[in-house]
Amino acid sequence: MADSSRQSLIPSFLYSSSSSTSSILSKRSVDLDAVTHRSSATHASSPFISSSSKRVMIQSPKEALEMHSPAYYAACTVGGMLATGPTHTAVTPIDVVKCNMQIDPAKYKSVKSGFGVLVKEQGIRGFFKGWAPTLVGYSVQGAGKYGLYEFFKKYYADIAGPEFAAKYKTLIYLAGSASAEVFADVALCPMEAVKVRVQTQPGFARGLSDGLPKLIRSDGVLGLYKGIVPLWGRQIPYTMMKFATFETFVELSYKHLIPKPKEQCSIPLQLGVSFGSGYVAGVFCAVVSHPADNLVSFLNNAKGATVSDAVKNLGVWGLFTRGLPLRIAMIGTLTGSQWVIYDSFKVLMGVPTTGGAAPSPTELASA
Repeated sequence: MADSSRQSLIPSFLYSSSSSTSSILSKRSVDLDAVTHRSSATHASSPFISSSSKRVMIQSPKEALEMHSPAYYAACTVGGMLATGPTHTAVTPIDVVKCNMQIDPAKYKSVKSGFGVLVKEQGIRGFFKGWAPTLVGYSVQGAGKYGLYEFFKKYYADIAGPEFAAKYKTLIYLAGSASAEVFADVALCPMEAVKVRVQTQPGFARGLSDGLPKLIRSDGVLGLYKGIVPLWGRQIPYTMMKFATFETFVELSYKHLIPKPKEQCSIPLQLGVSFGSGYVAGVFCAVVSHPADNLVSFLNNAKGATVSDAVKNLGVWGLFTRGLPLRIAMIGTLTGSQWVIYDSFKVLMGVPTTGGAAPSPTELASA
């Protein structure tokens, strides 16, 4: 098989490289006359010297990961785990108040009163209930989400071909993120069930170590997946919005807000774009997925509850709005921070930050 047939069909702009990482991945060109005055016979025998260009091409040391290699996907998986688990755990106090507002609105009437009631009844420790299932669940989910997104993004782009992948890039983002989230949620669902029960039912359990066995005894192993469909309903639209909006805003930032190409931007500036784009994406994520978030909290809190029970209890308006302002603040900060951590880890591994400016139609036609 020819080398060209083995090359990825994914458009290069989907993985734009920074100046620092591209210098690692590229070959160093050294002017022949500045290096040596070897004879033309020696030139002809060297596989690194082009007689037409009179330049020596020296391969850079293998310092970075090869794009789309198993090692690259493994790095993205680790980066996703580091980005999601700790950040979700850090906002556990906000999550505890949000979940209680969704489950018991008569008692937790607003954000301010919710924090007050929680401090009065459970003390400071009450704000960190459920931190262990949150850390474990979202670490595993983040590993699958980011690692599989990178895999599916390339997979679908290869199927589409370079022209259609560039033309319908948003569909590539949406399909890749949705596919990744389906698998990631299977790992998250048991931990989410334990988390909600620990956070909203005082006395149920102290945390993951006693909460998981108790939940299995009461609801069975299948009970851990009682909320999988609502969880998919929350997380798949959330993740599709998260990745597609992020990629779009990164592209728009380099096209309209920053006066120089991404390749010429410093790493701190690129990470700043990642945070800003991630924050905006998080706001959209929160709005799109909030009704399903209310359903997940309700179903995991009440044994034997159904979706119709949740709708009757919360009402349609409550389903869309209860706890929404708090969730917007939480998810916006969360998503922005996740993208900074994820892209920082990618840079540390010697690969580009995510996203970049798309090529113009003229550049695409000449490519």
